[in-house]
Amino acid sequence: MENHFKIEKEKIDANKILETVKDYKNSSNKDLHIALQFIEKDFEFTKTNLIKMSEHLDKLEYTYNLLYKEYTSRNVQ
Repeated sequence: MENHFKIEKEKIDANKILETVKDYKNSSNKDLHIALQFIEKDFEFTKTNLIKMSEHLDKLEYTYNLLYKEYTSRNVQ
């Protein structure tokens, strides 16, 4: 569960989340709930960024292909 998701230090202790994940069988319901909330936020954050990156990649590919087509049409002999 290594990640760079920003954790509000006063509310969530990253080490506590890791401990809960490693020893979930013996963790309290409260700790499981906190870990689940953290993972849900991290999932949504990651999903949103992947979607944005995918859209950006699609735009880059479209632009590249557009420019490449023009470039090659000019250089055909």
